[in-house]
Amino acid sequence: MSAIKGLEWTFDTVASAYEKFRPAYPDELYKMIFNYITFNESCYAVEVGIGGGQATLPILKTGCNLTAVEYGKEFSELCKEKFKEYQNFSIITNKFEDTLFLDDTYDLVYSASAFHWIAESIGYEKVFSMLKSAGTFARFANHPYPAKDNLPLFEEIQSIYGEYYHNKKPKSRVKYTEEQAAQTAKIAEKYGFTDIKYALFHRTRIFSASEYCALLGTYSDHIAIEENIRKKFFSKIEDTINNYGGSITVYDTIDLQLARKP
Repeated sequence: MSAIKGLEWTFDTVASAYEKFRPAYPDELYKMIFNYITFNESCYAVEVGIGGGQATLPILKTGCNLTAVEYGKEFSELCKEKFKEYQNFSIITNKFEDTLFLDDTYDLVYSASAFHWIAESIGYEKVFSMLKSAGTFARFANHPYPAKDNLPLFEEIQSIYGEYYHNKKPKSRVKYTEEQAAQTAKIAEKYGFTDIKYALFHRTRIFSASEYCALLGTYSDHIAIEENIRKKFFSKIEDTINNYGGSITVYDTIDLQLARKP
């Protein structure tokens, strides 16, 4: 699985909106992590790509020593303020690939909707080296499926994408599958991890037309669109959602992969 390249810079330009509109992760996901690993205040953890801190608080509340590594300066400052009451929290502003971590030191390394930005071999090999024996790598991400319940709305939005979004053809209706989650989980085996597990979690979110466009404005490929085109693009989407009652439902699938260093 290759890393995504070229748009890493975009998220930090909308840090506040990202923190507001990107969702947290379900309690059941953390329950599965904590059932997989014995985790308490004596443990050491690293979060790869903290972003707006959507996946940070449940780990901090265990009392563990958590170090986040984040490429974006705005995100780093936001999270320093957001978690300033937690003395067990620290953050390094740097790319994960370029940050030095001690080998055989950490009980948990995890990444939420960020690990796909890192080249596979670099990321997995580095995490494996960082972990203690029996340490855990947790990788999870959110996969949104907008307007699953409203085919006409979905098709109209996709026609707008076809017009404004890099002249791409409208996308087909697809959802993230268990097979994809299983394939992602198997990657860890190539790098020496064992006891591979994965799970899917589901939820729905409802947005007004303006809220949904604000959410779209936190996605890297949308941020990169030329500003005047992006304004027209989002205006068309907002008008379309308003024409269909003023709200849109997003159906989320969240995948979790767990792996252990022998």
